[in-house]
Amino acid sequence: MKRSGMRVSARRPGSSRPPLALALPALAAVAFLALPLVGILVRTEWGELAGHLTAPGTVEALRLSLLVSFWALGLSLLLGVPLAWLLARVSFPGKALVRSLVLLPMVLPPTVGGVALLLAFGRRGLLGPWLEGTFGITLPFHTSGAVVAATFVAMPFLVISLEGALGGLRPRYEETAASLGASPVRVFFTVTLPMVAPGVLAGAALTWARALGEFGATITFAGNLPGTTQTLPLQVYLLLQEEPEAATSVSLLLLAIAMGVLIALRGRWTGTPTDGRRHPAPTEEPAPGERTTGEPAAAAPATAVPAAGQPAAAGPATAGPTAPEGVPPGGRWALHADVTGFTRLTLDAGPGTTIAVVGPNGAGKTTLLRALLGLTPRARADLRLGDEDVTALPPHRRHVAWVPQDGALFPHMSALANTAYGLRAQGIARSEARREAQAWLDRLGVGPLGHRKPAQLSGGQAQRVALARALAARPRLLVLDEPLAALDQTTRAHVRHTLRTHLAGFGGVCLVVTHDPVEAVSLADRVLVLQDGRALQDDTPAEVTRHPRSPWVARMLGRNAWPGTATPDGLALDGGGTLVAAEPPPPGTPALAIVGPEAVSLHREKPAGSPRNVWPGTVREITASGSRLRVLVTSEGAPDLVAEITPQAAAELGLADGVSVWTGIKATEATIVTL
Repeated sequence: MKRSGMRVSARRPGSSRPPLALALPALAAVAFLALPLVGILVRTEWGELAGHLTAPGTVEALRLSLLVSFWALGLSLLLGVPLAWLLARVSFPGKALVRSLVLLPMVLPPTVGGVALLLAFGRRGLLGPWLEGTFGITLPFHTSGAVVAATFVAMPFLVISLEGALGGLRPRYEETAASLGASPVRVFFTVTLPMVAPGVLAGAALTWARALGEFGATITFAGNLPGTTQTLPLQVYLLLQEEPEAATSVSLLLLAIAMGVLIALRGRWTGTPTDGRRHPAPTEEPAPGERTTGEPAAAAPATAVPAAGQPAAAGPATAGPTAPEGVPPGGRWALHADVTGFTRLTLDAGPGTTIAVVGPNGAGKTTLLRALLGLTPRARADLRLGDEDVTALPPHRRHVAWVPQDGALFPHMSALANTAYGLRAQGIARSEARREAQAWLDRLGVGPLGHRKPAQLSGGQAQRVALARALAARPRLLVLDEPLAALDQTTRAHVRHTLRTHLAGFGGVCLVVTHDPVEAVSLADRVLVLQDGRALQDDTPAEVTRHPRSPWVARMLGRNAWPGTATPDGLALDGGGTLVAAEPPPPGTPALAIVGPEAVSLHREKPAGSPRNVWPGTVREITASGSRLRVLVTSEGAPDLVAEITPQAAAELGLADGVSVWTGIKATEATIVTL
């Protein structure tokens, strides 16, 4: 029967045929590498294979090879894992030299390595006489010497593999664990090692396989004594002279072992660490009982946000219990910090205060948080929490809990184990820690999800678990680095409401880095504006909203903002042009002009009415903002500005990208803030 249908190419989409100038040498290289292995397969006497492999000498050599290789693997793990961590995590003088020393046995001729070991540990070596005289240990021509030789040539495979895995593990997991109260050693064994387990396994497998096949350094340093140092590779060397067929059979055994290790690794020379990458469902799955129709209560307007140190007003936006049910209430801790370095400021806050930290990229927000955590050399914080000066304490003893932007949940732990981690690190019994952790998960609406791993949680659920973990650690200072930035708008509203509720009962101080004006206004008692590492403004959300002192903040709030210098009639703008204002400051005063986009009028012809500030321009962008449109207008003789109009007005004006328009601003609509 004639076959019909489309012929499907085996090549991947977008792939092209490789050029012959590259393909032919590549194929020749493959043949060059494969031909010797094929030679072993062809020359093996398969009928005699079992007899050769079960010969007493071969069995004894195999036993010794396994003994030596596993001892070498154990020594490599004991010494190589800390060395890999040091190379990956610590900067120190001579680091490049140490890495070169690690790589040296991989490129050094094995016999030269054996000579070097003999000159170091032999009876006339540097340490040999001392080892023999003090401990009675003689390494050459002893099984322990074979172990040392195998470790010397094989350990670099473990170090390089694990260093690569550690390099791929972002430090924020370890830093988050430290902020929860875990000591460096505990962090290493409970977070770092489990997350780089693929790298450890890959390196261990390569190390064992290399130790099993070691020949040159062993025969030079430990000799070739049957039952003592004669491993399988050394026996192959002897059999090749007396029984070539048996040598081929034993070589086939070593080849099969090596290929088995490589196939098991499947090319993963450096294990990839588990990085906590979640694969959420297409939609955010709400926790049982969670509302999905929107935020339970609208964000409080700026004028309703209490000043620092004042009690929150009653209402849906700020009401909340002072302590989670079933969890002992904590104390109350004020904050005083003198930060020096790149970020320089003095910060004071009373117990229960929430401060939103805002500013453009590079303003020093993250540096401030990391200085308070004790995690950066760029800035130093003289920090007092309550009555205790924690400046000299390491991060895990400061009681400063950190929630990174993505939560940094430990991917190898369940949500419940994540939440209990800080309590366990502080010495709380396992049953009590899990009971308290479950109470926090219940309070944040994700209690039924305690058994799930982070990869099984949606973005909103993971962020709630991260918040529960931080609060459960009983911190005195809570640091949230853009905690809602990775969430969609609906989920962000849910989590914002939950966060606002629980911060109302927090007895310490909370710092929230955010780029969202709604978060700054609805969550914070104060807004700290940073610019170039300095505090530009520190005031209530209402005051910052009415009189922002930073063009970036004004634009974050959706307003036009232009810096300039005061003149008798208004402001000479730094970007060109003059703005006429109703109440300008004294001439020569640096100031900031702020104009709401709704106060900008657009015209196709030059207006002849009341606007004092009339500039020609060109429409460059039109975007939707709720039920209105925001129109970006650029001009050569005036600053760029944004106008907000209705869709009907845009249609009547025939607005589109590239259309010429006139903009008008009344002098009374411009607010001038002195800098």
